[in-house]
Amino acid sequence: MLPMKIGVLAVQGDFDAHRHRLEELGAEVVLVRCPEQLNEVDGLVIPGGESGAILRILGRQGVEKLKQFVRVKPAFGTCAGAILLAKEITHPEQEGLGALDVRIRRNAYGRQINSSIRQGKLGDSPMEMVFIRAPRFERLGPEVEVIATQGEDPVAVRQGKILAATFHPELSEDTRVHQAFLDLIGNGTL
Repeated sequence: MLPMKIGVLAVQGDFDAHRHRLEELGAEVVLVRCPEQLNEVDGLVIPGGESGAILRILGRQGVEKLKQFVRVKPAFGTCAGAILLAKEITHPEQEGLGALDVRIRRNAYGRQINSSIRQGKLGDSPMEMVFIRAPRFERLGPEVEVIATQGEDPVAVRQGKILAATFHPELSEDTRVHQAFLDLIGNGTL
């Protein structure tokens, strides 16, 4: 079987950390810098960074191509990527891809200086989580499944082929969230 070809949106944020993690898990990675490259990949990681800047860099054509992609193929967004996947974005309001039935609040955990490493849970299992100017899920639609929590807060969710985390799993040694995304692409389940 050929390795999965996973795209990592490489226009802003720490896309290289995602590339490294996915390659470590055996995936072939394409750094996606233009919309046409989406045709080459089985799934897409949208990394952290600044969601408004990502939208500006992509431009109208890039955003439309991304919207079409996430309607039919698996996508995994972390931090700013989770914001972009959301149906509703607050603080301030902005356009998103509308792929995930959630309301998400930008910078809900505070400013850059409030960034932290916290202990959370992936399912029932402990997990280190890195939060950097992290968003917070404020509302989850009925078909959104919580897969990770930090305290009482849902911090990673799934809806169909869409996975989103408000923290940065690419910045810890734990590979389980990226492996879950590869499993989702490979067999449709986490």
